[in-house]
Amino acid sequence: MMRKLSHEEIVSRQVKKADSPKVPLCVVLNNIRSLHNVGTIFRTADGAGVEKIWLCGITGYPPQGGIAKTALGAENHVLWEYREDVLGLIKELKDQGYQIVLLEQMHGSVAHDAFKPKSPVCLVVGNEVIGIAEALQDLSDAAIEIEMDGVKNSLNVAVAFGIALYQLRGWLKHKV
Repeated sequence: MMRKLSHEEIVSRQVKKADSPKVPLCVVLNNIRSLHNVGTIFRTADGAGVEKIWLCGITGYPPQGGIAKTALGAENHVLWEYREDVLGLIKELKDQGYQIVLLEQMHGSVAHDAFKPKSPVCLVVGNEVIGIAEALQDLSDAAIEIEMDGVKNSLNVAVAFGIALYQLRGWLKHKV
């Protein structure tokens, strides 16, 4: 018989997982305007076991107020660093062997659920309105997108991030 886990059971289960190895996956947030989106991304990244979040450009970073409201403490558990220069950072990550994957609708992008990443992966997420900066496109190894069947042509950046992240996580954690 199924029953909902109690809060204590959920917390106990998570305490055991806290020391488990991280997924070989980092995230670059470039020019994300909304602190609430940044906080949501922190919380999702924590749940997925991301190695590190890089916050670049105008992207806000802790302890800025709106982040904590949606991160609910995850900003204290996920390794993060602010870098103004996103191009330099992407070059460094490429030199360290990361496959640079953009979350963007563009010519040559692959459906997120058809993409097979090569570990380790750096998932790059861009601005809510203009997306990934053109300068980053030349440094990428691949681009993935979430197919849209409705009237709107995109999802909220934090929602899209969660979908793409868990798809990549599943592949990296279970199929490599």
